[in-house]
Amino acid sequence: MMENDTPLTFIVSEDEADKRIDRYLADIMPEVSRTYIQKMIKEGFISVNKKKIKPNYILSAEDILLISFPEPSVPDIVPESIPIDIVYEDEDIIVVNKPKDMVVHPAAGHYTGTLVNALLYHCGDNLSGINGVLRPGIVHRIDKDTTGLIIACKNDFSHNFIAEQLATHSIKREYHAITLGALDNDNNTIETNIGRSRNDRKKMAVTKAPEGKCAITHYNVLNVYEYKSNKYSYIECKLETGRTHQIRVHMSYIGHPLLGDITYGQQKQPFKTNGQVLHAKTLGIIHPRTKNYMEFDSDLPDYFKKILKIMSNNVDN
Repeated sequence: MMENDTPLTFIVSEDEADKRIDRYLADIMPEVSRTYIQKMIKEGFISVNKKKIKPNYILSAEDILLISFPEPSVPDIVPESIPIDIVYEDEDIIVVNKPKDMVVHPAAGHYTGTLVNALLYHCGDNLSGINGVLRPGIVHRIDKDTTGLIIACKNDFSHNFIAEQLATHSIKREYHAITLGALDNDNNTIETNIGRSRNDRKKMAVTKAPEGKCAITHYNVLNVYEYKSNKYSYIECKLETGRTHQIRVHMSYIGHPLLGDITYGQQKQPFKTNGQVLHAKTLGIIHPRTKNYMEFDSDLPDYFKKILKIMSNNVDN
């Protein structure tokens, strides 16, 4: 297997001694899964003091770790004739209303059926290449089970322009969601740091500074329902920042996880939601070429409307 020429080097401090090497590396490289780190150790891409070790190796102070990442094997991403709900399209951008259960871009073990596969079929070679062959056109993403608006770019000029708006938090992004419990409208801003969970590397969590990145969510309560002796809040969230799982983490943090979110909320759910009840409803941008403000809106998906109707009538699901 080929590997990158220049390895990463880490020297273990006194404070980090007595840790397993796989856990140590997972903490300092949160973008790499612990499972993949263990695989790299077994295949000899990670050494300690120039010697091969096992994933359960216990570190000592002054140990020198060398990490050479293997060259990624990138499969061909095949265009697929998948129907997509196009809200707007021109020579620079395309805005799509993403359905539930659709992954935005290919990743390990999931190379078909994604929005990128559909965009490649629809747009051909007219997608920006800044994010590489796995994510052509993709500037931002929403979770697999989150529905709603996402923008893709057809050229690098547009990609850079939209990415700059994302970086400066000037894009308008409004989501609708249903949470467990009755929320009041007195404290409608949540500001924390969000980073990778130390207990579960697949999850995000509220962290203490300086860990993680600043995350700000504003929410407004649209209605509170009582259904089968339990209360639920229908809310609108406005993102000031765009961290991974931000709304899901923030609402769980204040004790009101999203309905259907078994990752950050309850395992047992009263409705068949197929994941969190969260919809990216409104998207507002400055167009990269015309420099005019454009705003797009999408209807709530049918399953979301059905839940609201059931709750408002307080009838059986």
